[in-house]
Amino acid sequence: MGTPIAFVIHPEVRNAPSSRPADLMLDEACLLAEAIGLEVVHAEVVALAKLRAGSYFGKGVTERLADLTEDFMSSHDAPVIIINTTLSPVQQRNLETQIKAKVIDRTQLILEIFGARAQTHAGRLQVELAALSFQRSRLVRSWTHLERQRGGSGFLGGPGERQIELDRRMLMDRVIRIKAELKEVTRTRTLQRSNRLRSETPTLALIGYTNAGKSTLFNRLTGAGVLSKDMLFATLDPTMRELDFASGRKAVLADTVGFISQLPTELIEAFKSTLEEVVHADVMLHVHDASSPQVAEEAADVIKVLGDLGMDAETQAARVVHVLNKADLLEPDDEQIASLQNMFPSGVFVSAATGDGVDDLMAHLDRHLGKSAILVTVDVPPIDGAARAWLHQNAMVKSSHFDERGHEQILVSIDPANHARLCARWPDLAILNTVS
Repeated sequence: MGTPIAFVIHPEVRNAPSSRPADLMLDEACLLAEAIGLEVVHAEVVALAKLRAGSYFGKGVTERLADLTEDFMSSHDAPVIIINTTLSPVQQRNLETQIKAKVIDRTQLILEIFGARAQTHAGRLQVELAALSFQRSRLVRSWTHLERQRGGSGFLGGPGERQIELDRRMLMDRVIRIKAELKEVTRTRTLQRSNRLRSETPTLALIGYTNAGKSTLFNRLTGAGVLSKDMLFATLDPTMRELDFASGRKAVLADTVGFISQLPTELIEAFKSTLEEVVHADVMLHVHDASSPQVAEEAADVIKVLGDLGMDAETQAARVVHVLNKADLLEPDDEQIASLQNMFPSGVFVSAATGDGVDDLMAHLDRHLGKSAILVTVDVPPIDGAARAWLHQNAMVKSSHFDERGHEQILVSIDPANHARLCARWPDLAILNTVS
């Protein structure tokens, strides 16, 4: 068997055009298809005067697609018809009947990609929950070949109704089991976050549109071997690694799933336990593809998903650092650079592929994390070696010297929470001065 083939169709309704150029939306849909190993042999934008409730397209378009499908089937396997929009169950069924081929919409395509990429047990559970939630809305249409009511006396319905109820009950039982397992996953992650909070280890989360280069940047910053490909949704399961700064500060960096326009609501709901790492992160590194002509629209899609997770604009502004990746693909006099600087005034240009700008990004993040730190000079007597060791482990030592008594005067930059711990644990230590 060869590579399965696909037709990709992007519908553009004249009186309700999409926010992005139709050709770019078509290109993205083709990349989504290729991400699960489909060979796109035909792709086109179909302009529509209006939508048909029964089959989305008019008779002329469906007949042309049917003829095109039949021509390909003479020398290939039947193609998968991908419609880059959301179809109702009735529209999908009618299109399959008229075209005589498998038809899927954008939501099913993204669910298929997530299903193929999930590696961890939690990831597979989340994808299955999203798929079941999607199927539940379409279950009633799955048995229309059976009679809903055949007639007769008593309380017995037709065979179709019995089968629908049986399938619905089995589906709901599975959903309940998955949700119970995901609760345990959520509990584990909550405990892990609590441990990080107790140790005052800040968390940084990489977010951004899919294929912006988050995993490549993650590997560059941490030396991890996370899969990074020029492919949509190359990374699905979150990965966390320790990040060390030149100042001695430590943080945890999380690589998360990429976002995309029209991300299915089923996936947002199912992946909430994973996306909580984003919600609870001290800093969010919003990675942009600086070379993308749609960088503003892609950024808006990410902001929308964050809003769906309950983060308002004020919270996002306080915790987001913009990283303009793939800067190596821009020319020095490119107008895109000036446009990006206006769009993201505090953004940091980097190239995760070459490493350019990464040191600047690390210094920027170090300063950002140190905004709340305070400077204190602690007088540590010779007998308090434990306090000295604690300061070196939990604060940034700026300088130190010994006085004539043999006491060490240690100037440190320390987070307020650790400062309170220091005072509570060693109340007799003298803090000579504090600089805000």
